[in-house]
Amino acid sequence: MTSTWIHNAIIVNEGRQFSGSIVIEGEFIREVLEGDKAPSHPYDTAIDAKGCYLIPGIIDDHVHFRDPGLTQKADMFTETAAAAAGGVTSFMDMPNCVPQTTTLEALENKFTDAANKCIVNYSFYFGATNNNTALLAKLDKKHVCGVKVFMGASTGNMLVDRIDSLKRIFSESPILIATHCEDQNIIRQNTEVFKKSQGEDPDITCHPLIRSEEACYQSSALAIKLAKETGARLHILHVSTARELSLFEDKPIKEKRITAEACVSHLFFCDEDYKTLGARIKCNPSIKTRHDRDALRKALSGNRLDVIGTDHAPHLLQEKQGGALKAVSGMPSIQFSLVSIFELVKEGILTVEQLVQKMCHAPAELYNIEKRGYIRPGFRADLVILNPEHEWEVTADCIESKCGWSPMEGKIFHSRVEKTFVNGAVVYENGTVNKDNRGLALTFER
Repeated sequence: MTSTWIHNAIIVNEGRQFSGSIVIEGEFIREVLEGDKAPSHPYDTAIDAKGCYLIPGIIDDHVHFRDPGLTQKADMFTETAAAAAGGVTSFMDMPNCVPQTTTLEALENKFTDAANKCIVNYSFYFGATNNNTALLAKLDKKHVCGVKVFMGASTGNMLVDRIDSLKRIFSESPILIATHCEDQNIIRQNTEVFKKSQGEDPDITCHPLIRSEEACYQSSALAIKLAKETGARLHILHVSTARELSLFEDKPIKEKRITAEACVSHLFFCDEDYKTLGARIKCNPSIKTRHDRDALRKALSGNRLDVIGTDHAPHLLQEKQGGALKAVSGMPSIQFSLVSIFELVKEGILTVEQLVQKMCHAPAELYNIEKRGYIRPGFRADLVILNPEHEWEVTADCIESKCGWSPMEGKIFHSRVEKTFVNGAVVYENGTVNKDNRGLALTFER
């Protein structure tokens, strides 16, 4: 069993930062040392992290890797390469693939496939429908991250639109329910209005008016109402409006059963960016106003927004052609999520300790992930060395995602992932992903 000493680092963990080092032994963290303390045992390799932050690996609770069935866009192998390059060491993948992950067989097949393809650690959501509630009781709570409910139609339409079905799901799910919240009736009405005034494919700038603030707020309010009535453990994904923030409590995760996620897309972009990026930033829920973006950013310093995910959703660039209705929704973002949010640290919007809380600790706590998300002896060595003072530009040749493009192309970032470790193994360094590595299935303490 080999061991590695990472020294001279600025360790950011559990609300504080300090100079120190850690020792990795095999797949685990053996020691966490403050200051100049030397390791208690010999080590095989030393890594000097001088001037860099050492943080837990990013846990992304919300990705669409398009595998199986849509692998012309992306697959588990290519997207976990992008994850590794971005410091993301664990992910949870959504069920709107082909076939949809709405049967136990389809779910098991994804886990089997992942063991052969995934460079980083993984878990998968089970997709709830109007008709498969009876399967919820059969889910393995130790291995399945959550139940996904589309309360708004999106890519791969899995809309659950019957109130009786929603009540059954909320009442009977044995694990966390993660929801996509947009009111479909409001969206339908808005669509007809804009079609009448602008034709069959309104301009892309109409997208946030069609998939509006009201559509998001009403659906999120309904989900919270159902959760309170049934006692369900609810996690609302990709909150996109300032108004929705009033629905959530400003409390630590351990004190509440209803939590919320913000996504990089809604924190980084606003509706002004449609003018230059067009449908490249079209996603559901839509990117909304600068006021909404700034309110979401401000909320990161408190506990109304609990985690930061990506909603990484690759499409081929030709599928992004068109306006508010014809261009497909979704964008690749996992490779640049950490450095994007670190830009907010540079701007003073949140601290590096808060970044680590929202992107590492909180997902581990919220999903009860075993031995990940923190720098602690005995925990899995999922780690990132982040250089906070390295300026670089995103260019097409550095993109690992299979779709081959990013809305971040041309952006200048001021931090860089130097190394990513997954279960003690270096999976990314010097601009290169170790594509021979394979991650492990996440396990949950439930």
